[in-house]
Amino acid sequence: MSVELAQSAGFCFGVDRAVSTVYRLLEEGKPAATLGPIIHNPQLVADLAARGVRAVSSPEETPPGHVLVIRSHGVPQSTVDQLEELGIPYVDATCPFVKKIHNLARRAGEEGKLFLLFGDAGHPEVQGIVGHCTGPYFICKNSEELAEALKNHPEWAQKPIAVAAQTTYHTGEWQICLETLKKVCTNAAVFATICNATAKRQKEAEALARRCDYMVVVGGRDSSNTAKLREICGEHCETYLVERAEELPAFPAGSRIGITAGASTPASIIKEVLVTMAEVNNNEMNFEEMLEESLKSLNTDEKVHGVVVGISPTEVYVDVGRKQAGFIPAAELSNDPSVKPEDVVKIGDEMDLLIMKTNDQEGTIMLSKRRVDAMKGWDEIGEALENNEILEGKVIEVVKGGVIVLYKAMRVFVPASQATATRGEDLNALLNTDVKFRIIEVNRQRRRAVGSIRSVLREERKAAQEKFWEQVEVGQEYTGKVKSLTNFGAFVDLGGVDGMVHISELSWNRVKHPSEVVNVGDTVTVYVKALDRENGKISLGYKRPEDNPWVKLEREYPVGTVCDAKIVGITQFGAFANVIPGIDGLIHISQLADHRVEKPQDVVKTGDVVKVKITDIDFDKHRVSLSIRALLEDQQQEEDQAAAQAPAEEVVYSTEAPAEEAPAQDEPEA
Repeated sequence: MSVELAQSAGFCFGVDRAVSTVYRLLEEGKPAATLGPIIHNPQLVADLAARGVRAVSSPEETPPGHVLVIRSHGVPQSTVDQLEELGIPYVDATCPFVKKIHNLARRAGEEGKLFLLFGDAGHPEVQGIVGHCTGPYFICKNSEELAEALKNHPEWAQKPIAVAAQTTYHTGEWQICLETLKKVCTNAAVFATICNATAKRQKEAEALARRCDYMVVVGGRDSSNTAKLREICGEHCETYLVERAEELPAFPAGSRIGITAGASTPASIIKEVLVTMAEVNNNEMNFEEMLEESLKSLNTDEKVHGVVVGISPTEVYVDVGRKQAGFIPAAELSNDPSVKPEDVVKIGDEMDLLIMKTNDQEGTIMLSKRRVDAMKGWDEIGEALENNEILEGKVIEVVKGGVIVLYKAMRVFVPASQATATRGEDLNALLNTDVKFRIIEVNRQRRRAVGSIRSVLREERKAAQEKFWEQVEVGQEYTGKVKSLTNFGAFVDLGGVDGMVHISELSWNRVKHPSEVVNVGDTVTVYVKALDRENGKISLGYKRPEDNPWVKLEREYPVGTVCDAKIVGITQFGAFANVIPGIDGLIHISQLADHRVEKPQDVVKTGDVVKVKITDIDFDKHRVSLSIRALLEDQQQEEDQAAAQAPAEEVVYSTEAPAEEAPAQDEPEA
């Protein structure tokens, strides 16, 4: 006899979340009650009852001092309202997938649509869903009831309809119903609400039943999804539904037997069934190997409580109250690979752990803290998705296509398109930074959570914009960061709002491009020049009045000042010279020299530094007149004045006649 266990047998996300909620309350010492049996499994319900957990049928039956747990099936809105009115403390453990259908039911009524729900009208989940309807609704059990309803309501053909299914609905029946709807109802909006775990479990069970002689479905007889598994498997081979191992029938030797379990079946009962089958099947040696592998996979569902007794660089040693020595590999302590074991735990710490592998030969149990933390994290992640909650985490890794954010023990993938406020920003800048994000997708089966940082940034930016526009006034100063440059100016982020500094406002000097003054990323102080509230536009100024070169010219270079100026341009009528940065003056051709000049190029050339005199300033028209000639004339005048003021030279005149020259001695007299 060979036995094969379906991979997806046992607790689903929603059930595990609800059951864990109750056990967590008990661990915290809080008395708990459940609104109806927490799951459709008599053994687990009996275990909870033995621990003092009471199942009540209505909120008012909740014992005083008890916390009421709403099970994964969910409840009508009226029940939640009643709990609030009575002031009863409660924990809502409704499966997030069911919550999604609650929202669909409510929204359908608000939009004036008929809400068409496929499921069992007597099931608690369906009763809870219709309790959130705000408009007309109709429940169909199967394709036959749908055909009858369409016949009786021909107006549905044109009526806007929202279509959903119970999370545990038969996937095959769902497809048949959809085919009918597509042909008749042209305005039907169909929502895929069958739980992924349910669909996967049903698909695996059907494939297993096709290749087996017998199928065993383990689970409570009151469980809807367990009953559907039995129905699906029964179409392909003889199928038995058992709640406990003692209900197993005797199977013929050489049979191929498949085992699956409902979403509300604890792992301990599945183990019990496997062990019992091993005991009655002594003829097949390989069955023990199969059993061992099955138990190994099921061990991942078993939690133990341990105390840290030792720490090494590679692992942590834990006492779990068993004969085997427990140890936690460093990689199983935290999702953050950079932390050391001593940074996570210390000797004496108590914690819940997950059994990963048991080695009876070596007497050891390999445990995981990280995975228990992750399981708790999945609950929070699911609630965060449902409530659109903002979470905070740390970016621990930049990967292909995005970044990984560590939230508690959960690794949340944030795609590049959702990681920054705008596309194209460097993701490496986020590494090791704390960020705020939202959960936008959860796939527990694939252990994948997807988040968005951008949605939070956009909300924060919108809030900042509203606050900014409430208080901004012309003339106010702001410190911002240069966000981008264009040919005509620079855009500055003022903290959620962008303003533009026109290129003419960047400098008192002439600039050809904003990059000559500022760069992207620069922190600058600007002031508001103008506001266009209607179109949300802000004009900014960057030039300081005190830096205005005309102010400096008036203050430091009055008319008559002599200074050095650089020739920056030549025309037919003269030359332009730069007096101070930002101001050029004209030296008219008649003022280039103290003589007639035919062409300015005959006297000066571009780049020459000449000494000039400021002869006139027109501040209104921003014109400055310069002269070299005036300077030369001033110099000549000074020289003339100096010469006129110098003392005259002394000249001596003689009153005696000049003596005649004596003849030479050798020359004879005439």
